[in-house]
Amino acid sequence: MLSRIVFLFVIILNKYVSRASDPDPVQDFCIPITKPASSVIQCKNFSTVTVEDFVYSGIKERGEFGQTGLSSTAVNSNVFPGLNTLGMSLVRADFEVDGINVPHFHPRATEIAYVLKGKVYSGFVDTNNRVFAKVIGQGDVMVFPRGLVHFQMNVGDTQATILGSFNSQNPGLQRIPTAVFGSGIKDELLEKAFGLSSKEISKLKKRLAPHRLS
Repeated sequence: MLSRIVFLFVIILNKYVSRASDPDPVQDFCIPITKPASSVIQCKNFSTVTVEDFVYSGIKERGEFGQTGLSSTAVNSNVFPGLNTLGMSLVRADFEVDGINVPHFHPRATEIAYVLKGKVYSGFVDTNNRVFAKVIGQGDVMVFPRGLVHFQMNVGDTQATILGSFNSQNPGLQRIPTAVFGSGIKDELLEKAFGLSSKEISKLKKRLAPHRLS
């Protein structure tokens, strides 16, 4: 009897974890009050909410390109309060010719990317280290499963633009190069892990400090 209970518990837990995402809202919407008096998010009074709370114009134009040839503009609940509690967000990514979006992952969301223009080599790596990648073009859509490392590179001869959508209001972002070489992990460990000299490690750390990578 006990073994059957444990078995059922494991099945239920697995279903719960596999479906876990942002919690379901318990009201139509919650526009957070700017600088609430406490750490608990407070919602605007419904009578003061306007249509402007649900409109965001911050991705009409691309931002400045960074060192890797990428301009990335996130639209999450931190910059667009109207998304609060709704379990979704997006990002606009623009690429210079040969520009890249370094290998990275989102711990809290699956991403679906739509190519607005250009040709982009795009893919992800599963937990068996199998790469799923191909060149996608205007009108194509690709999905990156939650928590898996993925990447993009402009392989066309013009600038490229992608619009990415997430099933979380704040998906999080962990760039692999910065996480490994820009986070303060001891040099001795990195030398053994990658078979590099202390000089090479120092060079990578200097190059990939968080404030340098875009």
